[in-house]
Amino acid sequence: MMIRMPFVFALALLAGSSASAHAATQPSSKACAADAVIQAKKLLAFHTDDDDRAEVSGPAKPLPSIVNPANPKQRFDVLEVWGYVYKGQYRMRLEYYRLGDDCVLMGQEILEHASL
Repeated sequence: MMIRMPFVFALALLAGSSASAHAATQPSSKACAADAVIQAKKLLAFHTDDDDRAEVSGPAKPLPSIVNPANPKQRFDVLEVWGYVYKGQYRMRLEYYRLGDDCVLMGQEILEHASL
């Protein structure tokens, strides 16, 4: 029993290191940056009930990509865009899957940048 324990422990370490290698940081592409700015405008308009003071600044900034939770062999590009309404600032992150030359919007997040 004592001899098997180090072997099992070594296998667990090996499995963990291969999983972390796949989840290693990979940069996002800028291929969907123009679409990210367009979608960010729509998201900010929705979030602010079409406030006419809403503005989005570009270009979209690529962040590290993320692993698709439904398929760990796929990655989503993450692009960050900032928006403004009067004195409020909003950080928006849009996740894309690149299918050939197409940008498939898979997720979006908006967060008001405020200290409460």
